[in-house]
Amino acid sequence: MKKIEAIIKPYKLDEVKKGLSQVGVKGMTITEVKGFGRQRGHKEVYRGAEYQVDFVAKIKVEIAADAAMVPDIIKIIQQEAHTGEIGDGKIFVTPIEEAIRIRTGESGKEAL
Repeated sequence: MKKIEAIIKPYKLDEVKKGLSQVGVKGMTITEVKGFGRQRGHKEVYRGAEYQVDFVAKIKVEIAADAAMVPDIIKIIQQEAHTGEIGDGKIFVTPIEEAIRIRTGESGKEAL
């Protein structure tokens, strides 16, 4: 089992969600987050005054999946979240040692 975390632009969420459901992803957790990468934020102008926005609004998508599904999930996220602009995001994949469904007590792949 693997955990896929993707940080994407907020307006790309619907496209990513639709693509993931087409490859069989049954659940995901979405969190609104703020941060910065290489772009180090950006400048905005409000009522004639320029100011620095240090943290950019992003969406964090978390998916727990069987290891066999990971390449397809990564491919979909890359395709659907891509704009070609700075700040498209990142994908992180980490192992999951154990998963347990609280309601039924199922564990391992069955809990996903």
